[in-house]
Formats: sequence, structure tokens, C-alpha cells
Amino acid sequence: MDLFWGTTLILMLPAAAMSGWLASQKSLRAKLRESQNRIPPEYLAGLNFVLNEEQDKAIDLFIKLLEVDSQTVETHLALGNLFRRRGEVDRAIRIHQNLIARPQLSAEHRALALLELGTDYMRSGLLDRAEGLFCELVDNSAYSEQALRALLDIYQQEKDWQNAIGIACRLESVSGDRLGSETAQFYCELASEAIKHNDFHTARQHLHNALDMDKNCARASLIEAGICKIESQPAAAIDAYRKVGKQDPDYLPEVTGPLFECYREIGKLDEYRDYLHEVVATIGGITPLLCLTDLTEELEGRDAAAHYLASELDRRPAVRGVHRLVEYALASAEGDMQRSLYTIRQMTERLIQGKSVYKCKQCGFAAKNLHWQCPGCKCWNTIKPVFGVEGE
Repeated sequence: MDLFWGTTLILMLPAAAMSGWLASQKSLRAKLRESQNRIPPEYLAGLNFVLNEEQDKAIDLFIKLLEVDSQTVETHLALGNLFRRRGEVDRAIRIHQNLIARPQLSAEHRALALLELGTDYMRSGLLDRAEGLFCELVDNSAYSEQALRALLDIYQQEKDWQNAIGIACRLESVSGDRLGSETAQFYCELASEAIKHNDFHTARQHLHNALDMDKNCARASLIEAGICKIESQPAAAIDAYRKVGKQDPDYLPEVTGPLFECYREIGKLDEYRDYLHEVVATIGGITPLLCLTDLTEELEGRDAAAHYLASELDRRPAVRGVHRLVEYALASAEGDMQRSLYTIRQMTERLIQGKSVYKCKQCGFAAKNLHWQCPGCKCWNTIKPVFGVEGE
């Protein structure tokens, strides 16, 4: 019922304007009589349709009124927006389409109606139609920025990264916004597509462009490292992986495991251990710590690894670290102690399995896997590993 009253208020705006002079009358009854005489009967009929929940008839009537009185354009725009906000996009489309078809519309009103209709189409998922309208508006000085933002959204939904790059550059010049970080992600998407076709040369060109747009694009370095691994270049992969820690230390958990493989391949595990010691001491994180624990076990034995892990957990407790320590203890435990340790291990397993590994810093979206674009707020490069006792 709220929708009908909201619609009623909007549709009565012209009537209220026409009856404003009644304020000088002495009695309320006289005002009402004068108001009734001034309100067009078509509007009263339309309001009656609204109150009787016959909204399609009301829409047809008010669209017809537009042919007679172009002053109702603002009212129709407001009505269309109201329908869209309430999820009745088909009705909003009808209103905005009929507005655009009116030859008496001013250029400004027509541009605004095109913008609103494009928004209707986007809400309906008719991206091709919306794209056509917004492309028509990008050279309109009044609405070019809104149209460019809408096109950028459309091209991201369609994964049309090349067009997204072009629109982002135009939007920067119009709005003054800095979109280098987002544009770098678009280039990374193109690089990933090229890799799927084994076109590593093109992929590297896109990665070069990504780093030109954002020198701290950790994703570009991760992709570059992956290409080097495919091409059996472990030393080059190490260089790329180690860049990540300088570009964005939050992503270090993504590189410690692959680095382990690369250093093992070139026979320099001691160098890797030195690197991990530096990371654990300066940045922290349970993933680098567990990698260093694994390496210590490989080089010095289980007891040395357990002792090292226990000493580090005293300083920086973490559920995953406790879980590993319990597994070490279980190897030599017996009787009641073993049963108690099994219980503790089950508890830590549940804690680990029940927690999200990643979280968006913008909207709080939680995920088990890394997403470069947040599925929730659609922001880029905002999902990071979770840090703290239950995370990194």
C-alpha cells in the first residue's frame, strides 16, 4: 500500500502547483471547492486508478496526459524512478520509453530520460540495450560522467576488459578519479585470458601495462611468476614472487608455498629459510611461519620444528599453529594424553574449517578462496587474507 500512497503524492504535484493560489481563501471548504475546480479531471481519474490498485491503467492515463501538458515531464520521471526503486522495472521502462518518444521534450529532458531508461535496462539485465543508450550519452556534457560509470559497470559484468580499459581512461579525464588500480586489474584479466591460450608473449605485454598503471599490483607479479614456472624458469619465478611482498605484504601467504617449490628446484633451501626468517620477524603471518616450520623439519628434524613453532606461538598465537603443534605432540603421546590431544585437534580442525580465509576490507564479504574482484561490493583488490588468532 505504501507504493500507492507514494505514487499518489508524486502524481498530485502538478495539481498542488495549480491550486497554490487558494492559500488566500478564508475557509477550508472554499479552498477545497476551488481546488477541485482547478484539478484536471484526468488526474483525478488517474489517482482513482492508483487507489484502486489499477496501476497499469494509471500509467496509460498519465502517459497520455504528457501529450497535452509537457510540464508533467518531471512528474513522469519521478514516477518512473519510483517504480524502479520498488522493483517494478517493466513499468519504469514503459514510462521512460514514452517520454523519449515525445518530440516536444527538451534536449535536457530527453538526455535525462535516456539515462533513466538505460538504468532501467541495467536493472533488468538488458545490458546490450543499456550500453547503446549510455554510448549515446557519453558526449553529452551534462550526463557524460554518469554514462561512463554505467558503461564501466556494464563492461565489467560482460568481462569486456578491453572496452573497460578505454572507458576507465575516459572516466579519469572527465571525473578526476584515479582508476589506475582498477585498470591494472583489467590488464591482469586480459593476461589470464592469454595464458589460457598459451599466449605468454601477449600475457606479458598485458602484465607490463598493468604495472605501468599500478606499480604495486601484486596480482601482476603473481601471474608473471606463474608464467615463469610454466616455462621452467624457477629463478625468474622467485624474483617475481618476492616482488609481491614489497608491493602488498598482505598477499605474502599466497607466495610462500610456491616459493618453497622454486627454491627446492634450484637447490637453495638455505636461502629460502633466510627469506622466511625475515618475513616472520618483520611481517608475521601463520602461513610463512608454518612454511618455515616445514622447512626446519626437513632440514633439522621434527623435534627442532616443534620447538621452533612453540616458541613463535608464545609470541604470536594462531589456531593453525596450535593445530600443527598438537599434531607434533600426538606423534609421541600415549594413553590419556593422546586422547586429550585428539580432542584438542578436533576442536582446532572445526575452528579452522568454520572460518573464512579471506575477507573484503570494503564490505566485509567473507570467502574461502581469493577473489580479485569482491563478489559483494564489486571492488577490486579489496579481498585480503584474514589476519589474527583465527587467521594469519
